[in-house]
Amino acid sequence: MPRFAANLSMMYTEHDFLDRFGAAAKDGFQAVEYLFPYDHPAAEIRKRLDEHGLTQALFNAPPGDWAAGERGTAALPGRETEFRSGFARALEYASVIGNDRIHVMAGLVPADADRARCRAVYLENLAYAAASAAAHGVTVLIEPINTRDMPGYFLNLQGDGQAICQQVGAANLLVQFDCYHCQIMEGDIAKKLQRDFAGIGHIQIAGVPERHEPDIGELNYPYLFDVIDQLGYQGWIGCEYRPRAGTSEGLGWLKPYLTRR
Repeated sequence: MPRFAANLSMMYTEHDFLDRFGAAAKDGFQAVEYLFPYDHPAAEIRKRLDEHGLTQALFNAPPGDWAAGERGTAALPGRETEFRSGFARALEYASVIGNDRIHVMAGLVPADADRARCRAVYLENLAYAAASAAAHGVTVLIEPINTRDMPGYFLNLQGDGQAICQQVGAANLLVQFDCYHCQIMEGDIAKKLQRDFAGIGHIQIAGVPERHEPDIGELNYPYLFDVIDQLGYQGWIGCEYRPRAGTSEGLGWLKPYLTRR
């Protein structure tokens, strides 16, 4: 049976960030994820997790200057030192917070960029991150992201993500499979989950095309949840969507799964 993690960067935004942990637990979530923890002390986040009996499923390594529009540095030539120091900071947070998965964002690449050079830097940085993370029992994740929401993002397709992981060859480097991004870019989600399952380290969901609740839009998530169960997935499914109205009011889709649990 699927296990769901509330994404606190998109959900419960009617509350201050540190209050979102309690709100998610009150609604029945047993785990949380979010983009970045770095605006708050790691110990304070751990306190909220422990207070509400929550598991930290995932967060992202520092992405560069997010406010200025940057979306990662892993595939950006000349930013290697920044990437490595940022990843070290992510590991420090993970050691306190207790999660074993860190998502590394590739970054935005100009249309005229030397993609071969960007790929080489990406591979080098991922190999470094995976080796550093292995000593802490942490898995590094990369995520194909759609070009509609994030034009210029370096990694867009599931097959490319799997190929990059295979080329790096680290057992703790896996793909973060976001059904929303995959549907927009490629479709055929069930078959891709089946094809790539051995290389998938985390799954996320949202309705398509508006990125609202998973019971809104063109995807049949009950069917996909059955597929995921049949594959034997034991991880968390991150709910990375923007509630159409209030977060709690839109959780009707979740209640049958909480009842079954």
